[in-house]
Amino acid sequence: MKLAIRAAGLLKTFKDFIAVAGIDLEIFAGECFGMLGPNGTGKSTTAEILEGLQRPTSGVVEILERSWVSHATELRARIGVALQETKLPDRLSVIETLALFRSFYPRGRSSDELVRLLQLEEKRNTWNMHLSGGQRQRLALGCALVGDPDVLFLDEPTTGLDPQTRRAIWEMILALKAQGKTIFLTTHYMDEAERLCDRVAVMDHGKIISLGTPKALIAALPGAHVIEVGSEGGLDGAALALLPGVKAVREETNGYVLTVDALHVSLPAVLAHAGALTRLSTHSASLEDVFVSLTGRSLRED
Repeated sequence: MKLAIRAAGLLKTFKDFIAVAGIDLEIFAGECFGMLGPNGTGKSTTAEILEGLQRPTSGVVEILERSWVSHATELRARIGVALQETKLPDRLSVIETLALFRSFYPRGRSSDELVRLLQLEEKRNTWNMHLSGGQRQRLALGCALVGDPDVLFLDEPTTGLDPQTRRAIWEMILALKAQGKTIFLTTHYMDEAERLCDRVAVMDHGKIISLGTPKALIAALPGAHVIEVGSEGGLDGAALALLPGVKAVREETNGYVLTVDALHVSLPAVLAHAGALTRLSTHSASLEDVFVSLTGRSLRED
């Protein structure tokens, strides 16, 4: 398959801090690729290097088989970027903002088309300063789409949005993917990654520690289900590990997290062992559990 993005030996250092520690990436044309990790793991720095906003300390970056060193002008016309936070002129309207950004590109989509796509028809003549947070985020996405990009970079595009707006943006991303666009997405929302991404890279301390399809990464866990349990009398982690079907045990502040093969086998044994419960929940294994299994900490920890 044709590559849309390639990075080899990508390193970025800031004085004594290593933000990106020599990663390699290959992202295929038409793929939605997710980079996962909490704040401070290097995923946004990686995205900014791929977007041409930062220069790497060392390593190779190719976008659409071209280099930022020799084809910067062409690449800027062929990519779209939506940052974590976008500042737009307060006293421009939605339609004026889209028209302004459209003027920067040799080809692209019409402002009227994007207003419909972004579901901002009723706000087309409203100043940006009067838009809600979700409306501003949709407009920022529209500014990234106005040049009809071949590669779209989305850096945590739904952070802080209400569930309805998040899902509206998800539907727009899925529609772009169906059109064959390549999408590079950074996020710390695991439901977002599982819903949108063909493959994901789990990043921690500047390194990619696991890469694959969401389904494959979850399947690689030692069990298919998770039990979270706490007890008034306290629990013995070693004893929990010996219960039927338990594959892994991790201690937390208010109890234990167990990875198990089958809930109908392990849950009755856990209940019999635990006594008076202060906490009990179960769920199917997710990308959140993948990250915790690999790093020992949550994806939402800073």
